[in-house]
Amino acid sequence: MAKFFGNLHLVLAVGLVAAIAMMIGYGESVPATVGAVFRWLHVFFGILWIGLLYYLNFVQVPTMPKIPAEQKGAITGHIAPKVFFFFRWAALLTVVTGLVIAVVSGYAHQAMTFSGEGAVNLIGLGMWLALIMAFNVWFIIWPAQKKILGIVEASAEEKAAAAPRALAASRTNLLLSLPMLYAMVSANLGA
Repeated sequence: MAKFFGNLHLVLAVGLVAAIAMMIGYGESVPATVGAVFRWLHVFFGILWIGLLYYLNFVQVPTMPKIPAEQKGAITGHIAPKVFFFFRWAALLTVVTGLVIAVVSGYAHQAMTFSGEGAVNLIGLGMWLALIMAFNVWFIIWPAQKKILGIVEASAEEKAAAAPRALAASRTNLLLSLPMLYAMVSANLGA
């Protein structure tokens, strides 16, 4: 059992097979349409993205100054690069799956232009907030983190300048995540 749970890819594969089995098993009462499958993927990638955003803001960033210098390499050399890999790709896949849902469901244009009504405009606001957040991840946070983590060559001055940019973009995403989550949940649940 320890061998099974020690293998992340195997656990993910079995989880995927279990989800597909549920889709087939409950397909008569809850059809596994393209929209439904993309909604499920959207929620998965969204949880991964926002979970890592919260991990970074609530755990890693506040803890780093307290870690002795000789131990920081474990974080910056091993943990942070993996976190940022999943963080940026989860952001992209959350946005892509969300856009597919909007297109398949027929409300993409109305939501993005705020020309719909009620929940469509609310989901549109959530979509725009998510797009801003994804832009921050890919074009501000990740380029800065590549310098900070030594993934790309950068002088001490460039690294020092990158840190506050990355922090500001990350905290902006934290701030935007709260109204974005409200928009997404309320628009979909009708609450």
